[in-house]
Amino acid sequence: MELFPDILQLPSFITIQTERSEATLPGREETASGDVLLRIKNGEVLLTADTTPVKSVVLRWNAPLPKNARFCGDHWERGYGDFEWRGFVPHRVLPWYFYAAAGNTFAFYGVKTRPDALCAFTCDPMGVTLYMDVGCGAEGTVPGGRTLHCATLVCRETGTDDPFAEAQKSVLLLAGNTLTPPSPVYGYNNWYYAYGKSSANEMLASARELAALTEGLENRPCIVIDDCWQKERPTGFIGGDWRASNADFPDMEKLAADIAAADVKPGIWMRPLQNKAAYIPASLYRAPEEYILDPSLDETLRVITEDVRVITAWGYRLIKHDYSTYDILGEWGSRLGFPPVKENVRFKDRSRTTAEIIKRLYDAIHGAAAGKALILGCNTVGHLGVGAMEISRTGDDTSGREWARTRKMGVNTLAFRMPQHGAFYAADADCVGITDAVPWEKNRRWLALLANSGTPLFVSVAPGTLIPEQLSEVRSALCTAAVPMRPAKPLDWMNNCCPADWDTANGPMHFDWY
Repeated sequence: MELFPDILQLPSFITIQTERSEATLPGREETASGDVLLRIKNGEVLLTADTTPVKSVVLRWNAPLPKNARFCGDHWERGYGDFEWRGFVPHRVLPWYFYAAAGNTFAFYGVKTRPDALCAFTCDPMGVTLYMDVGCGAEGTVPGGRTLHCATLVCRETGTDDPFAEAQKSVLLLAGNTLTPPSPVYGYNNWYYAYGKSSANEMLASARELAALTEGLENRPCIVIDDCWQKERPTGFIGGDWRASNADFPDMEKLAADIAAADVKPGIWMRPLQNKAAYIPASLYRAPEEYILDPSLDETLRVITEDVRVITAWGYRLIKHDYSTYDILGEWGSRLGFPPVKENVRFKDRSRTTAEIIKRLYDAIHGAAAGKALILGCNTVGHLGVGAMEISRTGDDTSGREWARTRKMGVNTLAFRMPQHGAFYAADADCVGITDAVPWEKNRRWLALLANSGTPLFVSVAPGTLIPEQLSEVRSALCTAAVPMRPAKPLDWMNNCCPADWDTANGPMHFDWY
């Protein structure tokens, strides 16, 4: 007998919201409201509309859940140190998928990757609800007769004494056309010591240090020039021009060539949707006062495509694109419920849903870099980025200034987003920021876990500042991370949101994070 409801069966009720009306109807295979037609069959949810601006579809399954059930969900974009197993919290929004457990029974509910809607679940003692945002920003989408693939549902239940292994199996069922790097990605990133102030000479010195630390390794490391190089950065503006650099970085093409000559792969950061360059027409801005571009427009995507082509032509072989969720939805994912978009967000082309707009942006970036550079998405919607990024920054920033932040964001992210690693992309839980502000005795534990996790390892450290003990341990960590290994498993993840006990490819590891 199943303990949890089967959402592959027809829902008890369906609510369709448009800009003109809201209707709640009994669950059927076909439900019509005006010129809106909703069809549900074999777990696939399809919505067709013509001129009616559609905003959301809600499916409700009335079925009591086990009283001792606990739940763990995903996030709209990055994690914010708040992944955890909890009991019933009816207002808790669980984007994209969630796990459920009662005794030795494990259940999984989710939607397959890259739907045309922004999807989230809630659970309460009397049933499960699925919310699908099919709006265009804060307004309704006008599909013009098109059919939207709102969601393809996945649901499974099994007995197990290893819920983490079942979580890994379950997440695999959601993805198609997954991209991952051809070899493990590891190396340096300058953000957590530089925080926006660096130079070409400093980056080249770091590259040479990194090359020496990894001498003899066939899989070469990468160095990422983070937010610091772009033309407007000295003024405090963190957007583009993305085809020009500042005085501290006089020649980006030469810098890429010099880094490559040091036997290190050059990587670079950008924020594609904020740009005040002279080549941007005023008509392309969604939020002109912040120079935020409107990604619903074909011309915007053409501009961004050319930005990426310029960067890859300079010779950069990893592109980290950042801030796009914030620039599209108007807020950080940690502050978004349902609908996951701020009330003032408007797009000029209302024929596509927000989810479709996001996917088109990711596809444009990846297409421009295809065959030349790996894509690392940061502040991106991972569920919509599958197939358009080889690596995803799966959590909010760690820190080179505050150990408590690294512990909260890094460890939690690594543990709870680990099932996505290899299933969706390579899951990057963020850097080890080695500075005098963070006690080395604590930071070295985070370094050791990342190195043995099977996920990307990026170290952030100013060139020439490592003391002998640090130099030895960083060299060892980089060498370990350069070799493929199975993903580490957090053993106490159901009772500890900052897991201390891990099963790694190199044996069991215990960490005192405090």
